[in-house]
Amino acid sequence: RKALNHELSKLFNDMWDADVHRLRPGKDYTIDVQGRAGPAQQGDSALQDNAARHLFHNVNEERLKSIKTFASEICSFVNSGCDIKNLCWAVGPYSVVSFYDGTLMPGSILATEVMRLAHDYLLKKNLAKPTLADFKHQLYDIWFQLYARKGDRPDSRGFEHVFVGETRRGKEILGLHNWVQFYLQEKRSQIDYKGYLVRKNKTRPDRDDQVLSIQFSWKGAVKPIGSTFVGVSPEFEFALYTIIFLLSEERVTREIVRIDDYELQVVVWCHGHHIGTAYPILLSTASE
Repeated sequence: RKALNHELSKLFNDMWDADVHRLRPGKDYTIDVQGRAGPAQQGDSALQDNAARHLFHNVNEERLKSIKTFASEICSFVNSGCDIKNLCWAVGPYSVVSFYDGTLMPGSILATEVMRLAHDYLLKKNLAKPTLADFKHQLYDIWFQLYARKGDRPDSRGFEHVFVGETRRGKEILGLHNWVQFYLQEKRSQIDYKGYLVRKNKTRPDRDDQVLSIQFSWKGAVKPIGSTFVGVSPEFEFALYTIIFLLSEERVTREIVRIDDYELQVVVWCHGHHIGTAYPILLSTASE
């Protein structure tokens, strides 16, 4: 596998430390990993369920309500067609636009220290537009511009794929790598968590692991393996994946980085000038 990227590890650790909106395991939320998931593949209609209860035992929704980037992220789910309107806590002009538009509200992602660090780094690499207004449009093209995933009809966005999730012909789950969306869908009994996936040298994830590989069903389809950060803010994920996307010269980039106690492979697929998909894979923790 590729060697550890020390430069990106340093940057991502600075972003991790600056992520004041990140929720804390055991305090702001509790997960219940339960049983190990069985073998599965896309299209399975009957799947062994090794988790009778929800993955998220509880989440401090008051803390989510108080953080504008989370609130506007949730409203962005609604604007992307998700049936979670009763879960949209935000008031005012929160939308897909205001989610990333730092000029509209002080709590949007561009106004965060995490995104400032990302923008400064990309400026040094000559990969980002110099002003926040121009950088905003650059992010729009990467994350929110419609494109054709298959065929000629524009039908997908990077944001919808990674943060919201898509289905293909009702038989395949595409994307859905965001923990907030998973929690909201699970709360509405739209997602059925089936169990955790293990990695080499580890028999079971810890309750405080903030990167998980899981198996679940959604909208009648099965996701045999899905990887996601847990507890992190939307700006952290946006910044992380945007940096790797803009650095990439390949269709698929797999960077090995160490963030806090986690050694990760961060995977980003490019679809032309847009994000195709992006997700983390936990390789090891400091305790292993």
